[in-house]
Formats: sequence, C-alpha cells, structure tokens
Amino acid sequence: MNITAQLPLPADTGRGLHLLVVEDHADILANVHAYLEPLGYVIDSARTGPAGLAQAASGRYDLVVLDLMLPGMDGIAVCRALRRTLRTATPVLILTARDTVQDKVAGFDAGADDYLVKPFSMQELDVRLRALHRRARGHHLGAVLEFGELRLDLRTHAAARAGQPLRLTPTGIKLLAILMRVAPQVVSRAELERELWGDSPPTSDALRTHIHALRQELDRPFPVPLLRTLPGIGYCLGSPHGA
Repeated sequence: MNITAQLPLPADTGRGLHLLVVEDHADILANVHAYLEPLGYVIDSARTGPAGLAQAASGRYDLVVLDLMLPGMDGIAVCRALRRTLRTATPVLILTARDTVQDKVAGFDAGADDYLVKPFSMQELDVRLRALHRRARGHHLGAVLEFGELRLDLRTHAAARAGQPLRLTPTGIKLLAILMRVAPQVVSRAELERELWGDSPPTSDALRTHIHALRQELDRPFPVPLLRTLPGIGYCLGSPHGA
C-alpha cells in the first residue's frame, strides 16, 4: 500500500470526521489508521460483514469505507442492507481489488457513493473521503427536495409523486436528486455521468438504462410525464402541469 510522506495539513482535512472501515485485511487496516488518524480522522473498524453492518447501523459515522470481499456477508450485501433495509444515508466508499465495469455497476447500484480499486494511494483515499463528506454535508443543508408534486427526502431516500410512493433504486434516487436540485433546468448526459460515477463511468448504455427505469416509476402511473429527454443535450424535469 502506498503511504506517502506526511505533509502539512491543508485547510480542508479529515479532522473530526468519524470513519468506519470494514476490511478484513490487517495490513490495509493498519495503513489506513497510520495515514488518516494524523489527519484528524476518528477511525473504528470491523473485520466481517455482519460486524460492519451492525456498527454502521448505529448512525454515528460520517463516512464508511467498505471492502467487497468480507467474511460472513460481502460488501455489496452490507451496502444494500444499509440503503434499503436500514435507510442509512451515510456516504459509502467501496474499497476492492475488483476493477471490472460489472463490479463497479453492482457497487453503485447497491448504493455506494464512490469506488477505489486496490492497490490505492492513501492520499487519494483521503481526498475522496473529504469530497464525499462535502457533498453529503451539502445535501443535508437541504435534506428534503420538492418540485411541484415531487418530494424526495435525502435522509431516508423516500420519494413520492402526488403523495404516491416511488420505488426507486439507489441510482434512481441519485438521478432524481440531481435533476430536482436544478429543475426545470437541463442536466447534460456528461454531467449526470460525472455526478453518478465520477471519472469511471460504466458502459455507455448504463445511464440510458437508469433513465428508463426512473421514467417507468416516475411517469408511467401518471397522465402527465415529468422526465424529459432533450436529444443531444440532456435531461430535465418538466412542469408537473405540462407547461
């Protein structure tokens, strides 16, 4: 593992951030503690999937770093349980040796917020964690998004249109949140992919698939469609009254 020389702390550090690392590899855990604790992170760890899920469910963490290959319960199952069963919105960064597109898509669809492939730089881990926390902090400033008859609670991931609950995937929730924050403005395809997957977007059809699934849930039961596609430009939410 690459641990770089200690540098003076930048203004934006991990100071005070409570981090849970769910990882069964002792050397990786030791390196994470050695690098991040001097930066101000408060770190707890778990060595199995069930133990990590139990600790993460306490809600006292700002961030979770989650390995995929864990004893007892793999990281995908842990992340899915956090999002769908416990409705926990804590940012999750997946840490794994798996680097295929399919693995990344599975992680994001389970509700992960970022993905870092082993071997990795500890400096990059720190930067990604702080970026995740900044985004999460910004989300909580406006934890409930509303646009016309649409409502999305970012803390519980509960979405509804005209009072009718919407059954959305974790990626669908992220897509809807991005569109609702700027509605009725247009969001480009490239911008959506960057918000969802950072610098490592999956296949070119992935966004189209998620847009289709969102449209099926958001518009199919209602007389007026909200999700609009502007060919060659991007996507937006239109007026609930069709204007």
